[in-house]
Amino acid sequence: MDVYVARQPVFETGKDRYGYELLFRDGLDNAFPEIDGDEATSRLLSNSFFSMGIEQVAGKGAAFVNFTRDLLVKRVPMMFSPERVVVEILEDVEPDEEVVRACREIAEEGYTLALDDFCYRPEMAPLIEVSRIIKFDLRATPLETLPPVLERLSSKDLLWLAEKVETHEEFQAARDLGFRYFQGYFFSRPEVLVGKDIDSPQMQLLQIMAEANREDVAFGKLEKIIEQDVAISYKLLRYINSAYFRRLSDIASIRQAIVLLGEKGIRRFLSLVAMSSLNTEKPDELIRESMVRARFCEGIGGQGGSGMNPAELFTLGLFSLIDAIMDAPMVSLMEPLPLSDAIKEALVHRNGEYGHILRLIERYEHGDWAEVDAIAGEVGLDSALLPGSYVEALSMADQLGVKDE
Repeated sequence: MDVYVARQPVFETGKDRYGYELLFRDGLDNAFPEIDGDEATSRLLSNSFFSMGIEQVAGKGAAFVNFTRDLLVKRVPMMFSPERVVVEILEDVEPDEEVVRACREIAEEGYTLALDDFCYRPEMAPLIEVSRIIKFDLRATPLETLPPVLERLSSKDLLWLAEKVETHEEFQAARDLGFRYFQGYFFSRPEVLVGKDIDSPQMQLLQIMAEANREDVAFGKLEKIIEQDVAISYKLLRYINSAYFRRLSDIASIRQAIVLLGEKGIRRFLSLVAMSSLNTEKPDELIRESMVRARFCEGIGGQGGSGMNPAELFTLGLFSLIDAIMDAPMVSLMEPLPLSDAIKEALVHRNGEYGHILRLIERYEHGDWAEVDAIAGEVGLDSALLPGSYVEALSMADQLGVKDE
């Protein structure tokens, strides 16, 4: 049975990741559109905590989960660790006596409660009293309308979370209003679009990533690239001799390490090492998501009959957030790199078949299953195979050391 879980990062003010909001759907083809909220959340919890493992889904951060009235009244959140779950109270939950009593008991047990898609009403006061986080949807409640609401609630010990933050300007404005947490794709776009210089070491790392993912690259060339960089050589030997590989004897040569890892393994290793060195001021989440996207794209290319090149799709996913990592326009980053025209066209303009794949990945991360299914149909993919590829991509990121702190 397939397991469907999507997630969206929740960032703190300094852009460190606080956790993920977990999103449920029964399938990618809207086969069960009438599923109610109780079953959706119950199955999301089962999928995340029991089937996949919450460490794989949310790392060591908090998992934001929507809870309906019935699940709150039944104290279902208390089945899980208060360190792992943020209890989101859906906007349609009315604060009747039974709900308030349950939420107060959940809060007293150490759980963090969050009011989802908040719109102030006087009758919400009892739930505000037991909550710690208030979530505002910036598309439904624009930033300019919020100061009076925030002022009204300023006497409470509350933290604000801004949802659907789509630009860096919105992130800054929300931060200036005192918001602590943020959701949205503001982090996926460059903050500086002009006047950003890329120094030689950074460009060399980009060249290494591009060269490692060329379809016609030879092992000899990869060996030469690695041997010319002491830091990469050290990391490779430490990696190949780690407990993960359980070798009977140590590997001492770069050539041995390359042969043992194989073509896919060495490409992934070089990509990870180079990318993680590009911009140390950026949150690790960008690096992790790039590697997850790379493997997810590669898995999509491996579907029978897709006709797409898995190696090129790996590169597509790998570079899909490079503009955010480098704080530079995608078009200027692509110009000097030896990538195919199809990849560049997809990354810069979202055009072509690869452009469809990028949109599919982004919609999957949003949990927009109807759109995912539609795009999959356009490019001839079996949407039922996507969850397995996504779970495998999360595991691969962990194996390569892209883990949560």
